Amino acid sequence: MTDNVLRSDSKLEKEISLKSSSRKVVLALQHLIAMFGATVLVPMLTGLNPSIALFSAGMGTLIFHLCTKGKVPVFLGSSFAFIPVVITVNKLYNGDFSYAQGGMLVAGLIYVIVSLLIKKIGVEKIQKFLPSQVVGPMIIVIGMNLIPTAFDMASNNFMVAAITLATALLVNFKGKGFFKQLAILTGVIVGYLVSYKIGIVDMSIVKESPFISLPPFNAPKFDFGAIAIIAPVVLAVFMEHIGDITTNGQVVGKNFIEDPGLNRTLLGDGLATIAASLIGGPANTTYGENTGVLAITKNYDPSILRLAAVFAIALGFVSKVGAFLNTIPVPVMGGISIMLFSMISLVGVQTIKNNKVEFNTKNIIVMVTILVFGLGSSIVEKKFGITIGIPVTKTVKISGLSFAAIVGVALNAVLNKNEK
Repeated sequence: MTDNVLRSDSKLEKEISLKSSSRKVVLALQHLIAMFGATVLVPMLTGLNPSIALFSAGMGTLIFHLCTKGKVPVFLGSSFAFIPVVITVNKLYNGDFSYAQGGMLVAGLIYVIVSLLIKKIGVEKIQKFLPSQVVGPMIIVIGMNLIPTAFDMASNNFMVAAITLATALLVNFKGKGFFKQLAILTGVIVGYLVSYKIGIVDMSIVKESPFISLPPFNAPKFDFGAIAIIAPVVLAVFMEHIGDITTNGQVVGKNFIEDPGLNRTLLGDGLATIAASLIGGPANTTYGENTGVLAITKNYDPSILRLAAVFAIALGFVSKVGAFLNTIPVPVMGGISIMLFSMISLVGVQTIKNNKVEFNTKNIIVMVTILVFGLGSSIVEKKFGITIGIPVTKTVKISGLSFAAIVGVALNAVLNKNEK
């Protein structure tokens, strides 16, 4: 009798374990789909190889989780901040991407050095410059600056984008249990089926690609000119990193700036970028798309992100699967991205609300300044061709979110210097 009970319990445990593993696989695939479009888009714009980008994104994510003790549910993908400087270097060196790799590798080293400095002086001295009236607007700007990109993607076919977005929202608000966590994946599937039905899915790339192939890894080359153009971008993306990690923490309900520490998250980004540069991939950064997935699914298990990283590495070798994912129409990804990026901005609003920021004159000035510089500078640049920012080199200028964050931090430090 006892043996039968033990066998029954063992069978039940196996079924529960299998069910849990199946859910993790589906959730990991959802994260993979969320990051796929943007991660592949960067190498497509710069001339780097998409397969290496996928491989380096997965590898970089695992490196990041190792550096952060597996505590932060983050996925690393291709950084958009490096696109203009990589294109510039490629033109200067006649399309030899190896020199851009060398510049990105040095940028990664700077990240590592900064992380060591933060460890030495202490995160507390950093945190006092980042109160909620600074961090909240920064998060809002991150999401709002990404929404036009999502809208441009959706504009390829507004009907498909609207169906995709509506499906995801319907599942998110009306779904129950585990199905509710699959809002993004469900939206993508429905959007894909509609796209296939109206004939905007191109399957030829799947037929033409081999099943398995080795990504064309490439070693970096170093030249001071290329390094001087690319390395200063670190100054521009440092505040974005803080914003992304803070956003992730706000979504999860933990302070990752304190534990595992900003020094460890920066170290993870730096080492991931170095590793990617060594094999021919783009610089890595934390991804807002995946933070949006966390906000929607409410599932914050870091092991799911690590599983997604393993899938990304595998996709670097399985050409057929990568080609199939590449057939997902742009408007489908646009519809989903509108939802993801909007969720990020809402997290910024919640940050201000939940931390009970006092709406006095000083704090209002700080918040409005960040929002105006963060959102308005891109409008000024498009309409008048004037870039508002801080020149770093002849080709690099700190602008947009990075400039807004620096001004906001400095302004808050001056106006609230006597506040606790």
